[in-house]
Amino acid sequence: MSFDPSLLHSNGFANGTGAGLRETGVVEKLLASYGFIQCSERQARLFFHCSQYNGNLQELKIGDDVEFEVSSDRRTGKPIAVKLVKIKAEVLPEERISGQVVSAISCQLDGKSAPSQVPTGSVCYERNGEVFYLTYTPDDVEGNIHLDTGDKVSFYMETNKHTGAVSARNVVLVKKKQMRCQGVVCATKEAFGFIERADVVKEIFFHYSEFKGDLETLQAGDDVEFTIKERNGKEVATDVRLLPQGTVIFEDISIEQFEGTVTKVIPKVPTKNQNDPLPGRICARINFTEKELLFGEKDTKSKVTLLEGDHVQFNISTDRRDKLERATNIDVLPDTFRFTKEAREMDMLSAQRNHAVRIKKLPKGTVSFHTQSEQRFVGTIDKEAAGASSTKSGASPSKAKEKDAEEGVIAYEDCGVKLTVPYYIKDLEAGVLPQQGDKVEFAISEVKRTGQQSAVSIKILNRTTNTKRLLGFIATLKDNFGFIETANHDQEIFFHYSEMCGGVDSLDLGDTVEYTLSKGKGNKVSAEKVTKVPPVNGVGEDVSSAVSLGKVVRPLRSVDPSQTEYQGLIEVTEEGEQKMSKPTSRMACISSTYVGFDSSLYPVGLTLPGSSRGQCYPFGIVGMANKSDCLQKGELVKFQLCTVVQTGQRMACNVVPQRRALVECVKDQFGFITYEVGESKKLFFHMKEVQDGLELQAGDEVEFSVILNQRTGKCSACNVRRVSECPKPVATPRPDRLVNRLKSITLDDASAPRLVIIRQPRGPDNSKGFNMERKPRQAGVID
Repeated sequence: MSFDPSLLHSNGFANGTGAGLRETGVVEKLLASYGFIQCSERQARLFFHCSQYNGNLQELKIGDDVEFEVSSDRRTGKPIAVKLVKIKAEVLPEERISGQVVSAISCQLDGKSAPSQVPTGSVCYERNGEVFYLTYTPDDVEGNIHLDTGDKVSFYMETNKHTGAVSARNVVLVKKKQMRCQGVVCATKEAFGFIERADVVKEIFFHYSEFKGDLETLQAGDDVEFTIKERNGKEVATDVRLLPQGTVIFEDISIEQFEGTVTKVIPKVPTKNQNDPLPGRICARINFTEKELLFGEKDTKSKVTLLEGDHVQFNISTDRRDKLERATNIDVLPDTFRFTKEAREMDMLSAQRNHAVRIKKLPKGTVSFHTQSEQRFVGTIDKEAAGASSTKSGASPSKAKEKDAEEGVIAYEDCGVKLTVPYYIKDLEAGVLPQQGDKVEFAISEVKRTGQQSAVSIKILNRTTNTKRLLGFIATLKDNFGFIETANHDQEIFFHYSEMCGGVDSLDLGDTVEYTLSKGKGNKVSAEKVTKVPPVNGVGEDVSSAVSLGKVVRPLRSVDPSQTEYQGLIEVTEEGEQKMSKPTSRMACISSTYVGFDSSLYPVGLTLPGSSRGQCYPFGIVGMANKSDCLQKGELVKFQLCTVVQTGQRMACNVVPQRRALVECVKDQFGFITYEVGESKKLFFHMKEVQDGLELQAGDEVEFSVILNQRTGKCSACNVRRVSECPKPVATPRPDRLVNRLKSITLDDASAPRLVIIRQPRGPDNSKGFNMERKPRQAGVID
């Protein structure tokens, strides 16, 4: 559209000679070379050409107040505006008003909108308890800054006299809104710590008094959020709160792996002036471009020592804060040793002064420090070896050190030459401790570095008859000592774990051992050179297959340490005449000194021939079916009789307690049984000890075994089996008052509430019930 100012003529509104009437209006539309004005004093919309504006056209915007004269277009005869002048907006109050930004101008629209679209925001202020809202534009903000929602501002209030709209002008930022920042705790001290910020590469201080949570749980590496405040001219973090782990992410790690060459390594001893946290450099070709990447100590995989020229494989990590790229997950490629030509040695890890680097794990057994002869030699024990724990009376063998072991000496002949060779207890086979004069067979091991020889794989061929070896059975195990039941089962012998040949952890109650007697201070007898041996079962003729009932009148001394006798006593009771059911498990006599028998099937209604009421029989640890069971005085038991070969004494064996009691209470994973053991009237049990995986309830009748914890001295129940369930509660009849009340209710009363069926229930397919076939469905898939 073209416009020629010379075509204007006088039409009564204005003339070329005198000053015409001037009107006011608002710029409604503004294009490249023309626009339209909405008149303020009348309903008219006038065209104007930009050449008629008296001023800088760049400052003219939509909504500006202008003053103009009216003329007419000579071609069309339509009225148009000429001689435009911008009117300065009138500010109503002279005082500044304090308020707050409630709707900020979007950053994407700020200064980038089309001429016909002016982005606006809104602010609010309070007067006499009421809140008022005003609009503002980017041109109304002083200082060319961006305002955010929540910022404190001050402004003048302005009313447009033509449109009557009130808006904010000369908006000045007073105080920025306190933003919540995120970060990771990187250091904790006694009363303060530091947070690595997630928005900038910077650390910020915080005091523990600003942490809102349990201070005991705060540790380095926790994700937190906080508010930044300025104190004494420095920024500090306040209102620190924990975030879920993994909320704060500093970097993005590439999925793709790259290969490169190390051009600069991390110095072993950092210099005083070194402040670079990423001193290493890797050169790689990425996307057809040579690129140098940084790396630090934490970026190497498996803590491998890198050298210049190494071929490595790595991922690229990009910091979200400053877009810094570095190499991470660095691993040396296997072919790098072909290029570096470095010497490799094989050895086992040891605490030495030489520092090993670039360690590569080899298959187990590749490295060996010894060479063992294939030839076997025969010799005689010239000096007995002492265990490492024998020099420490208070330590158990598992805690002793091999270097403290005292070596023994074996004398042998090789090609007619008499020789000696040292040996150690750890090189014995079968864990049997040899004595001086014993004939042994062995091989010779030689240390590669020193050439020192020692005997290994030592096997005893013949024992000397100078020292008598006795058999016994483990009766009690404590923290660092125990007791052995003799072969006659009538007393117990003390032994210290330092005298045990082999591991103590493999010992169990009732195990057969071999030992030697010795006298210490005060002529006290103890066992020495204790060795675990395989059990031997024996079967005799004087055996009764009958099972009798009895009562424990005296427990073992391990249960009651106050008594002087070791053996326990069982008294035969009248209950022996009663019938007994078949036992739940097969019990066998372990001791070779007992006359054994097969008790897999107990006969019914049998008593022991020749036994009478009140007759007592002793028993030991071997005589108990469950060696860990803790028999108390007064408990009823089932038992059989066997004969000790050495003494001919009749003793009780396969002793099985007959315990029945009620469950008092059951909690989450444990419970208590109403059973008196010592001073306690309740017996603890764990739910894993309940057989068949049943869930017990209070009032159930159970059978169980009692075991004694040797360390704590407390008893607990094991092998808990439910005999009968607790009786179900019987429903009590309704009280008479309720029955009489129901009888008095009449259904004829119209005012009484009643239930009326409006519609019978139907399924989704409008049928009674669900006739649709049920079938498994996959999530997110509709048939």
